[in-house]
Amino acid sequence: MITAIVQFKVSGDTTKEQVIENMNNVAPKFESMPGLIRKNFLFDGENGVGGGVYTWETKEAAEAVYAEGGPWREAIKNLYGVDPSITWFETPIIVDNAMGEIKTAS
Repeated sequence: MITAIVQFKVSGDTTKEQVIENMNNVAPKFESMPGLIRKNFLFDGENGVGGGVYTWETKEAAEAVYAEGGPWREAIKNLYGVDPSITWFETPIIVDNAMGEIKTAS
């Protein structure tokens, strides 16, 4: 498993409500996305940063979504006018208290 932390700057004239509305609008697009285990949306209003924490089955699945010129990357550019930064982490174990399970990478 792989975790990607995605961050992008949010301009000072974009309100928290606008960011959350954008997140609500795009959230359904992540349902049943191939290879995506979980996505957490992030927003830091004090520092003007939005993003997400994505857990993927494989890096290849993530890279297919994050491709240069692809719809995911273009949506961020269109909404916020910036290219996102992505930091990758291997994810050997997930403790999921909501599901009551511990998941290990295969």
